[in-house]
Amino acid sequence: MRIRTVLITAQNAVFYPLFCVLLLKGVGFINSIFLKTQKDRIIPYMACGIFFFWTFTVFKEQGLFPSILPAFMLGVFLASSGALLANIYFKISMHAIGVGGLVGLFIVITGTNSMLMTWPLSAALLIAGLVCSARLLISDHSPRDVYSGLAIGIVAQFIGAYIML
Repeated sequence: MRIRTVLITAQNAVFYPLFCVLLLKGVGFINSIFLKTQKDRIIPYMACGIFFFWTFTVFKEQGLFPSILPAFMLGVFLASSGALLANIYFKISMHAIGVGGLVGLFIVITGTNSMLMTWPLSAALLIAGLVCSARLLISDHSPRDVYSGLAIGIVAQFIGAYIML
């Protein structure tokens, strides 16, 4: 069951989006696989949103998976949708959205589970701090881009958990 879960998640959240970006680059719809401009990010955001919603639906409808998994994937879908909307106005940090989602997931698990989550949450916060600091240091993003991404990632996980749990 674990291998199946990992394969479904990897296929829909890693392989398909990667294939989509490479295909878009190959046919000339985007300038770089690094998605440096807001224009380059529009189609990948839409495609990833479809893949993430598909994964959420698979996990939810099969009923074989722990309830936190469809809640997490709903949060990922909501975060990518929020990123698409934010992309209209500014170049939001995808990295910050990702680590914000990680932090949000561990906060949700902390609030809904009796497991001691101090160390995993601390590690997630450390990783988030390192990633967001790196994005600011290499000047790919403004503080607004990074903080907005972090907020969207965390809030999306809270909303996903509120709806599903």
